[in-house]
Amino acid sequence: MTTPHPVVAVVGLAGSGKSELAALFEARGWTRIRFGQVTEDEVVARGLPVNEANERAVREDLRRKHGMEAYALLNLPRIEAALAKGPVVCDGMYSWEEYLLLRKRFGGVFTVVCVQASPATRYRRLAGRGVRPLTAAEAESRDHAEIERLHKAGPIAMADVTVLNEGGMAELRAEFERVLAKAAPAGQRAGGRE
Repeated sequence: MTTPHPVVAVVGLAGSGKSELAALFEARGWTRIRFGQVTEDEVVARGLPVNEANERAVREDLRRKHGMEAYALLNLPRIEAALAKGPVVCDGMYSWEEYLLLRKRFGGVFTVVCVQASPATRYRRLAGRGVRPLTAAEAESRDHAEIERLHKAGPIAMADVTVLNEGGMAELRAEFERVLAKAAPAGQRAGGRE
């Protein structure tokens, strides 16, 4: 598929600030595709309560059915529909296989942005979050699982742009301007809703 609009995938480990960065793109008018929405929709479609256990079971089931590229594959129709209107930011691309599928599909307009923060910073953030806080041991266990079983390290290692996010939102906003300049040509830095 050829598209005149850019596609950005934001990657990083839990607590790095991926969703905050994706939200900054969205605030500029980019369509935000949250990969995890597929899980929530499927949980509801199966008539199950939305909770961590059901979400995990559905994620594992979808990956068994569709392979490790499941979430990129299942989100492709949403991405392509959004690209008809303007630039897209993908929040939640995890695996190497998802990276390969999207890189092949969107080529030169596809940019991967990695948000990095030290384990100490990420674990502090995860412990203090309002929804599903994690202890340091739980956060470390999640890191290992995502790297080893979800193949999450590949897209992080191959990112086109890396953002260091050890500070607060003011610093992340400043970094966003640099990211935006690298990810989209000057005429395409905002979507149609700016």
